[in-house]
Amino acid sequence: MESLFIDEGFGSLDAESLNVAMEALDKLQALGRKVGVISHVQEMTERIGTRIQIRRQSGGVSKVVAA
Repeated sequence: MESLFIDEGFGSLDAESLNVAMEALDKLQALGRKVGVISHVQEMTERIGTRIQIRRQSGGVSKVVAA
């Protein structure tokens, strides 16, 4: 499999475990794997270079923003 998507689960990790997880994701990416992460953890959003943000708008509409 060349792609991996992870939906959250990082908020319950302590700082050391989060770092281990991020290093594993970095290694997968270095091997040419595409890794997608859905997260609200600030450290992850700062550490991941390419981001797409989904922002809630009024009336039940969402907007995609490349960050």
